[in-house]
Parts: sequence; structure tokens; C-alpha cells
Amino acid sequence: MSDGNAADSLAWELLDSRVAYSCPGFDVRNEDVRLPDGTETDFDYLAEPESVVVLPFTPDGEVVVIEEWRQAVRRVNRSLPVGGMEPDDDDRKAAARRELREETGHEADRVEFLTSVEPANGIANSVLHFFVARGCTPTAEQELDHNESIRVETTTMDELREHIADREIRDGRTTLGVLYYEAFGTEDGE
Repeated sequence: MSDGNAADSLAWELLDSRVAYSCPGFDVRNEDVRLPDGTETDFDYLAEPESVVVLPFTPDGEVVVIEEWRQAVRRVNRSLPVGGMEPDDDDRKAAARRELREETGHEADRVEFLTSVEPANGIANSVLHFFVARGCTPTAEQELDHNESIRVETTTMDELREHIADREIRDGRTTLGVLYYEAFGTEDGE
């Protein structure tokens, strides 16, 4: 697997790069590139800040989930709290804590790294950093963005897994986070 090293024989040479379209949350970039065989072409992709996904557990083991209207698919989506990194975030763990608080009003006693993935690296530079939050209790009001409509609920891990198996939860970030946690746990083995 290549780490993006330009010396790799599969690497494309970047000739020029520009923002073709910009809106709150993401840009569409257009780049002129030279392929390894010398062909010059262009390539478009979605560019966005790195994001955090939080699998939050209450002290009694329930999972805090959100239900949010998703305009692109025109339905309410049950998912884990997710949000983009912001310039004021000290690090990814701080971003996970902030997103949990803003979207759910919960704060965690402990936050542990789970994994990082590139969910659609053929068309986007998106990176998702997954965290497990433990000891989550409601301590604050939600601080929703202007374009968020979110309801907070709790469920059991068994119900969450069943909703994924029954295809009631179709959110890829939630599905990946829950299944990765079930398969591998966190860095400290929990």
C-alpha cells in the first residue's frame, strides 16, 4: 500500500489544482494531473475537513444515538454523532468530545481512539476518525449548527446491531463504527 509517496510508480504528478465549487462544509477541487504513462488529464474530487465519529456509552452501557433529518436522502437517519474538525480543536479527541457535547448535550468521562478510515478515497479526500466515549451523561444543552435537526435517544448495543442487520440503519459511518468496535474493540482492548 502506498502512503502517497510521489516516488511510487503508480503516483500521479500534480500539475495544477483549483477549487471548482465551494460551499459550507466542502469544496469540489479540479486538478490537472499527469499519469504514470505520461497522459495528462484532469481529476475532480470532494475536499472536506477531517471528521470524528463517536460511539458514546452511558454509565449503564446504553448507546447514545441521534436521529437527524438528512435532506439528500429525504428521511430521518439514526446514527452516531459525527462532525467535522474545527480550527479550535486541540486534537481529534477534543473534536470528538466537542461533537458529542454539541449534538447530544452529553459529556464523556473517557474518550478512546478506535480507528481512522478513508470512506470514499476514489472520489473524496474524506478521513473519518472513530472514537468510543464512555461514561456519557447529559450535562449541557445541544449546540446545533444552523442546518441541523437532531433528536437524541439511547438504545442498547444489541438493538443497534439488530437495526444494522435489518438495514434500518443505513448510515455508513454508524455501521462501520459499530461493526469495527464489535470486531476489534479500542486501543486499550475494551
